[in-house]
Amino acid sequence: MFDQFVKGLSGQQTYLIFSLWIFLVFFVVVSILLFITKKQHTDYMSDLPLEDGTPDAPQSLPL
Repeated sequence: MFDQFVKGLSGQQTYLIFSLWIFLVFFVVVSILLFITKKQHTDYMSDLPLEDGTPDAPQSLPL
């Protein structure tokens, strides 16, 4: 059945099927990496933009 489907594809449809496979492989790889990443690493990476080494600024400024 799959052979009949592949033989009936024109040039443009081949590019569409190829791009679909690239997307599916990328999605599966990202999903696997998401599930195997440790929570400790995720917490560290999420705090990086906030930790610039400067002392904390006051929350409210006096008027």
